[in-house]
Amino acid sequence: MKIPRIWLVALAALVIASPALVAAQPKDMFIPLLVYRTGPYAPSGIPIADGFVDYFTLLNERDGGINGVKVVWEECETQYDNKQGVECYERLKGKSPVLVNPYSTAITYSLIPKASVDKVVVFSMGYGMSAASDGRWFPWVFNFPTNYWSQASAVIRYIGQQEGGLEKLKGKKIVHIFHNSAYGKEANPTLEELSKKYQFELTLLAVDHPGQEQKATWLQVRRLNPDWIFMSGWGVMNQVAIKEAVSIGFKMDHLIGNWWSANDSDVVPAGEGAKGYKGATFHAPGTGYKVHADIVKYVYDKGKGSAKKEEMGAPLYNRGIVNAMLSAEAIRTAMAKFGNKPLTGEQVRWGFENLNLTDQRLEQVGMRGFMHSLKVTCEDHEGSGPVLIQQWDGKKWSVVTDWIAPMREVVRPKIEAAAVDEAKKLNYAMRDCAKEK
Repeated sequence: MKIPRIWLVALAALVIASPALVAAQPKDMFIPLLVYRTGPYAPSGIPIADGFVDYFTLLNERDGGINGVKVVWEECETQYDNKQGVECYERLKGKSPVLVNPYSTAITYSLIPKASVDKVVVFSMGYGMSAASDGRWFPWVFNFPTNYWSQASAVIRYIGQQEGGLEKLKGKKIVHIFHNSAYGKEANPTLEELSKKYQFELTLLAVDHPGQEQKATWLQVRRLNPDWIFMSGWGVMNQVAIKEAVSIGFKMDHLIGNWWSANDSDVVPAGEGAKGYKGATFHAPGTGYKVHADIVKYVYDKGKGSAKKEEMGAPLYNRGIVNAMLSAEAIRTAMAKFGNKPLTGEQVRWGFENLNLTDQRLEQVGMRGFMHSLKVTCEDHEGSGPVLIQQWDGKKWSVVTDWIAPMREVVRPKIEAAAVDEAKKLNYAMRDCAKEK
């Protein structure tokens, strides 16, 4: 039987008008959290996850989200394992995330090829592929406010300052103890180049996963008797290394961890012996900022905190806050162009690439003095952020330097050359940033 045309028109109108039959429009922004609250990396993973969740909770409780758009998230346990991390991403991808924080250099490398296909920003803040700092080749990957190569150069600059000038590094012995993974190895090429430039003797010592057995490594350190040690560790490896350094009597103020090796959980197990230990960072430790007061007022006092209130302010907890804030500010930047509504991954990518975090804006979010201002561009997804050195006094961390500039003249050419090589592996083409302004 032929259905009259008027009936078809009426039925179509009903389908269009009926709320029950119309797909619901999203009213929030989904951000997956790849975390590791269990396993040998839990001492490092837990405070980061707590800081992340507390800041997003703050935004929702205090502000109703980002410009009124609620943030929703879901944690997925990776145990810092690449296979599990990719599985987490694939499982949560169906919820239309606009960005992902892999929190693992190996997972980051695995997700980079997926980013441009899935239209999901990979935000590897201060970790991941350093070559991806060249946004001309890697438009979907961001690692601001600084990367591993810049950090390594800033640490060498700091050591040079302590020795009376970079020229005084000639003949000095510097050891890099590193987690034997993609993450731990990232700093090595920069350190090798700087050792040739400044003629210091560099020794690279790898520590295998998860880093609970390091006796052989520290026997080599004892034999070498280095002037300085730089450490790129993670999780339980850090506390074991610091204990071993104490046991051989190494001068703790000449042992510098990178920004993943300088948390409370790294030093407390070594007791008094850890006094003087140093670490790089790109933000302040402690709770002396308005953002912390707001988290207490709007999150913990409402019983919605993810950790114990007294554990706030640990360096990696603060790292989680910074990461969540930068994600939110990139989204807010995108909203200024595309409207205060749930955004697409492509729109959020634009926000990341046009982020200009001024001191004035840091003041508004309660973080002035907590971290450095930064500006991201099409060419520069790192932001060229400087580094601080913090030191453990047995009870707390204190910043002991002004901001230390990375050796841009060394690092940027390396980034540009490496970006070409890495992009070739993925068949990426270089963007013309002049056409995108």
